[in-house]
Amino acid sequence: MAAPADRLRPVVKFSGQGIRFDDDDSTQTRPLLSRMLTYPIGIFHHQLRRRLGVGKPQVPRRQQSFSRDFGHAAAETFLITRLSFTLLRSLGVGYRWVVRLTALAVYAILLMPGFLQVMYDYYFSSQVRRDIIYGTQPRNSLDLYLPTNTDKKKPVVIFVSGGAWIIGNKAWGALLGLQLAERDVIVASIDYRNFPQGTISDMVKDVSQGISFVCKNIADYGGDLDRIFLMGQSAGAHISVCALLDQAIKEARKGESVDWSVSQIKAYFGLSGGYNLWKLVDHFDSRGLYRSVFLSIMEGEESLSQFSPEIRIQDPSVSDVVSSLPPFVLFHGTGDYSIPFDASETFVETLRKVGAQADLFLYEGKTHTDLFLQDPFRGGNYELFDQIVAILHAGDEEALAKDSMAPPKPRLVPEVLIRLARMVSPF
Repeated sequence: MAAPADRLRPVVKFSGQGIRFDDDDSTQTRPLLSRMLTYPIGIFHHQLRRRLGVGKPQVPRRQQSFSRDFGHAAAETFLITRLSFTLLRSLGVGYRWVVRLTALAVYAILLMPGFLQVMYDYYFSSQVRRDIIYGTQPRNSLDLYLPTNTDKKKPVVIFVSGGAWIIGNKAWGALLGLQLAERDVIVASIDYRNFPQGTISDMVKDVSQGISFVCKNIADYGGDLDRIFLMGQSAGAHISVCALLDQAIKEARKGESVDWSVSQIKAYFGLSGGYNLWKLVDHFDSRGLYRSVFLSIMEGEESLSQFSPEIRIQDPSVSDVVSSLPPFVLFHGTGDYSIPFDASETFVETLRKVGAQADLFLYEGKTHTDLFLQDPFRGGNYELFDQIVAILHAGDEEALAKDSMAPPKPRLVPEVLIRLARMVSPF
């Protein structure tokens, strides 16, 4: 069962001086704050790229017709289903996979009232700009969630979804994007190639290219270039940190050309992420992401250190990049069985040891999906969301005053279904 509301507060904070977001001023902040089957939309998106072109900022357009949106959704659903079965054949359907897929199906059915409402808004809301192309590879597209209020520049969150490096999709950011847009925040949810269409280096490259596109073009949509935040959830937290660290290293090597700069990222938010792959291989294997598959995703055991930010940041050869990194703010539930919370604990300790600015907030009893799905589906005010918004609007008294008057979010799923879903969740 879900933890009582009074136990949602962070119980651990590794911070001595709070979080610095400005060059000149420092403030002491208060505590801050999936896996439905999906897969590449390769052919459809490839055709879409040829029609629209690549890399061009696309101005807001009139909402598509119902029939076109319905056809788009049907085409994606068909491809997702077919490619999901292809994925299962490549993984092998063992006992643990059958059990987890069954649990996932039941979990999704129980939360379907919420998913349906979010899907409707995702496809038909005038605030959503879907499938903006940022690169030439399959799935190189992103979704934008735009506030209705356009009176001044808005803070921007670049979001990278999770999905075990296999079933991630930009649409997983729809609930977060819609809710932040209501608070005058622009959200760019980046899609990227998943395994087996790509391996970890492809994912990192895609995300980095998506970040570059946002940094170059978000001003055309009303974004504030001085308030761009990077956020990842689960596998997306891992991929986005790898992209951030790779970029910092490139910048330190004067001869390499760069498309964007880590100095453009005001802060990094990591939700329920894993940052040391060596510590997760056996854990994932025991939970159904078999060792052979995981090593294939990560390009072999010899690459685990390269794609483990916790290890890489300790390499003396990259010590000069630490000062260029933005503040790190990590969030994790202590009831997370998919990625144990000590993954965030040790990463924060390592970051602080090498001189980076990092904070960690643990939420007692919260699982891998509580903070990202179940709590938002409950509606009302949940602490993680409110505290993220407080950071995004730090220094903007007008926005903070508006936030304090915002009505509670509506409940999307009855409590009994949320509790049942939590009991059967495979995460």
